[in-house]
Amino acid sequence: MIRLIASLLVAALALATVSVGAEQAAANRKALMNPAALKAQAPATYKVKFDTSAGEFVVQVNRDWAPHGADRFFNLVTNGFYDEARFFRAIANFMVQFGISGDPAVSAVWRNATLPADPVKQSNLRGYITYAMGAKPDTRTTQVFINFRSNTNLDSMGFAPFGQVVSGMEVVDKINTFYGEGAPRGKGPEQGRVQMEGNAYLIKNFPKLDHIRKATIEP
Repeated sequence: MIRLIASLLVAALALATVSVGAEQAAANRKALMNPAALKAQAPATYKVKFDTSAGEFVVQVNRDWAPHGADRFFNLVTNGFYDEARFFRAIANFMVQFGISGDPAVSAVWRNATLPADPVKQSNLRGYITYAMGAKPDTRTTQVFINFRSNTNLDSMGFAPFGQVVSGMEVVDKINTFYGEGAPRGKGPEQGRVQMEGNAYLIKNFPKLDHIRKATIEP
């Protein structure tokens, strides 16, 4: 009888945990559907733990390096934007990129939520994290990359690092680079389809991609 009661309590606790997790995910999705409302200022420094299919690593963000980028990253992580996101562009001896939501509806509302430019105060050294961008720094939105090596040639192009990997860089090094550059230049995912179809496209066509299980602000 005692074992039965204990088993029932464990089952009830598990169900409650799942319920809370589902409620939080729903609340996060609702918040993410309104980018204009996510304007909280980040702390001067904060750490983000990434639990990924390759292992765990921690990024320390320094707001004074790139305030606009640091604030955006803080809001995205806080609201679960990067959870279940794939490392859709990973090029050996260069960098690994992520930051397109696995949910196409969420991607759609962030696609044009651009950031003002941050001046480049730090160099793109190995382990430093930086926003991806189009032709100009003011096209940054949600996509970021971690440098596998020192890519200092990016500094003069306006790529402004906002943090660095402070533990688990060996995990970052293990992220799968099998697919390499994205289509049409390489055999990796086509970014337009990632935006429009999300994880459904990636899981079906690029099953070897590593992914983020959860990204959380460390206390």
